[in-house]
Amino acid sequence: MANGHIPFDVPFSSDKLSDESVPTRWRMISERKKADREGKLNQFPEWKLREVPPETMKDVSNIPKFHLASKENEIVHLDATALVEAIRARRYTALEVTKAFGHAATIAQQLTNCLTEVFYDEAIKRAEELDKHLEETGEFVGPLHGLPFSIKDHVLVKGHDTSTGYAAWAYKTMATKDAVAVDILRKAGAVLYVKTANPQTLLSLETSNNIYGRTYNPFNRDLTPGGSSGGESALISLHGSPLGIGTDIGGSIVSVTYLIHMPPAPDRLTPQRIPAAHCGLYGLKGSVGRMPHAGLMGSHDGMDAIVGALGPIARSARDLALFCRVMLQYEPWLVEPPLIEKPWNQKLAEGETLPKKLSFAILWDDGFVKPHPPILDALKRAKQALIQAGHEVIDWVPVDHEESWSLITKLYFLDGGEEYRDVLRNDPPVPQTEWILSHVPNGGKPYNVHEIFKINLDREAFRAKIAAHWNATQTRTSTRRAVDAILSPVAPTLAPPHDSTRWWGYTSYWNLMDFSAAVFPMGRFSAEGYAPSDITADHRFAAAPRNPTEKFIADQWNPATYENAPISLQLVGRRLNEEKVLGMLQVVEDALRPTG
Repeated sequence: MANGHIPFDVPFSSDKLSDESVPTRWRMISERKKADREGKLNQFPEWKLREVPPETMKDVSNIPKFHLASKENEIVHLDATALVEAIRARRYTALEVTKAFGHAATIAQQLTNCLTEVFYDEAIKRAEELDKHLEETGEFVGPLHGLPFSIKDHVLVKGHDTSTGYAAWAYKTMATKDAVAVDILRKAGAVLYVKTANPQTLLSLETSNNIYGRTYNPFNRDLTPGGSSGGESALISLHGSPLGIGTDIGGSIVSVTYLIHMPPAPDRLTPQRIPAAHCGLYGLKGSVGRMPHAGLMGSHDGMDAIVGALGPIARSARDLALFCRVMLQYEPWLVEPPLIEKPWNQKLAEGETLPKKLSFAILWDDGFVKPHPPILDALKRAKQALIQAGHEVIDWVPVDHEESWSLITKLYFLDGGEEYRDVLRNDPPVPQTEWILSHVPNGGKPYNVHEIFKINLDREAFRAKIAAHWNATQTRTSTRRAVDAILSPVAPTLAPPHDSTRWWGYTSYWNLMDFSAAVFPMGRFSAEGYAPSDITADHRFAAAPRNPTEKFIADQWNPATYENAPISLQLVGRRLNEEKVLGMLQVVEDALRPTG
């Protein structure tokens, strides 16, 4: 084992290992993976910061622009839609764009620890091929010709490891085939160059694992960038990527055994909306079956009681539509049978066919955890803007949010958490893993077949109840239609301090319903002189914490803690309403946009 390296054929998990050898083994794997990554970054030393800011510097969001050349800054500050247009107008070459984002991504890694696999050499070669093809034929390879694209670690990229935050899987999960979405990206002309960090187990709203360590929020490094797509959100918010793939909710119906060298397990996913919100970005969680999903690593292969969705994280709402439009342009349902054959409706995504007057409902409080003041401020501001723009806003009455968490944890852990415990046998759980595993129901025992049938019936009864509740809003709107969408917090707090996330209910609830939802930014929080808005006329809140979770989160509130944290909301639509959600998001943002 020269230089601390472990041969590929040494099994990570073995009953023959002594207890004393276990800590050494996972630490050695971590050291090797980090060294491999550093070696790839060192191939381009000119892209690295000569001096990394001290840990005491919390806001590092503006550092990249001071170290990029003028043209590089120009490139990385365009959204993906504008970049594609600029490349097509031959304002930039694919090589120029790829190098600019490689430079920015290297800096982002030094500031936030957001990258896992780095393959700049492949990206540069591909960009040169694209430029040559355009020069020789005058034709573009596809709708994303020359656009760099970052990929979350557990999404399979041919020729690269897919450790997925598990030390036990490192160096044993080399993809021999691309995930369906990645294959489409290549066909569309995108340039792949990095993979990004996800947490141990994927079942976490923060990003930390024993291979690469913790990922940091660039706006305040004392705070989490979210999870499980925290590497994507940190990278994109630092302009190290124009567009990336995230994943949302838990448990895949898609087997990926044909893609890798070891028996895999697909994704157990948590909301990509959280990372987008915590880093001031846009994110879209579509309904299951809308976007391609095959080719994702994670635990619980074959479990379909609650299933996952793949979607984009971006710096503009129009980039969310760009991703979806390209994915469906290639008819992924022909290669992934569970997908729904439903082509993208761009006109609806642009709001062209929406009613002139929309009805929105606001969820001020889910009845279990009251949101922190900056989030309530954002809801009030959105309400006022929509009313002023001629739309209708009513309150959404919360129903069974605590019960939904009880139900969804049963669906997450039908096996009593056995698979997680097994893969973590020699990989110590990080704090957020410990927290979620403390929520394993049924005393940590697997449910039997009859109990699973009952849980599935409970899930469908819950969905029917909430659908009826939504339908009943037609009695409270002037349009006599049910509300078109719900405005909701994404979480009860802004990006919280590391290892302190305690309530998933503002996203997991809608995941249980399989509703479409988009996250959008509303600025950043400033603690200096902060005074919360008066919400008393809008909603009546409980006078005291209603449960220990709410008390914990209420006690977290201190304006100084959240200095510079992004503020975001989510817009929730019905199932398979991705285009309508994006169209309505445009209406909301138009209403919020300053006039004059």
